[in-house]
Amino acid sequence: MTTVSNVSANGLYWEEKDVAEKAEELNKKELGQEDFFALLSQQLAYQDPFKPVDNAQMVAQMASFTTAEGIAEMSQQFENMNSIMSSTQALQASSLVGRNVLIPSEQAYLAEGKAVEGVVVSGSDMQNTTIRIEDDKGNLVKVLDLGNQPAGNVKFSWDGTDESGNVMPPGNYNIKANATVDGQSTDLATANYAHVESVSLAGGSNGVVLNLQGVGSVRLSDVLEVAQESPNVTPPLPGEPDEGEPEEGNPGEGGESVEELAARLKVQLGL
Repeated sequence: MTTVSNVSANGLYWEEKDVAEKAEELNKKELGQEDFFALLSQQLAYQDPFKPVDNAQMVAQMASFTTAEGIAEMSQQFENMNSIMSSTQALQASSLVGRNVLIPSEQAYLAEGKAVEGVVVSGSDMQNTTIRIEDDKGNLVKVLDLGNQPAGNVKFSWDGTDESGNVMPPGNYNIKANATVDGQSTDLATANYAHVESVSLAGGSNGVVLNLQGVGSVRLSDVLEVAQESPNVTPPLPGEPDEGEPEEGNPGEGGESVEELAARLKVQLGL
């Protein structure tokens, strides 16, 4: 009968640290600079003394590894630079909030009490230039007659009223331009101003995205021009002064008249 005696398992025991190190070595999928030089040292140590490694081959191997490592470091640096540039671009774009930007579009948003402004683009002289304003259902609202215009960008403005002078409700409207160019009726490209409500930092190739009132999101790279906010076109109520106009008898700061303001300035200047 075979007898099995007690056998110590000490030889089959590893420290947890050793297990972790071995697992780390097994999970390692990339060779670094230390691994390369270790392999190179082993290659030199076990080379055939009668057929040593060619110097040119060794230099080529080292140059190849150095080039690959340099490309990897350069790629990481470019990623860091791209991240910094995106953050900087987003910070700069935040200054556009509250302003108007010009974007290529045949659709514009009419805000309450505001005008719709835009640009007609043509590379040739235009005759009988017209702007057709339509609502979101395609119904004609108004036609703007710009007449004959030179080649280039021609600005236009719609006060938000229809042909009868009625104020149209806020919303999206279609802007269609047409003119006679070189003797032929031609549809022209338009660009319209939109109000920037906020800025988003999108991922991928979109970069910084501007969120426009009533229009949606557009990339910062699509912006053609930055302008101030459109002035109000709604007339003030009777008895109310126009925006930015001082009330009667109160033209100066703190309710001072022109004469009082001039006298105070003379005193301050020692005149």
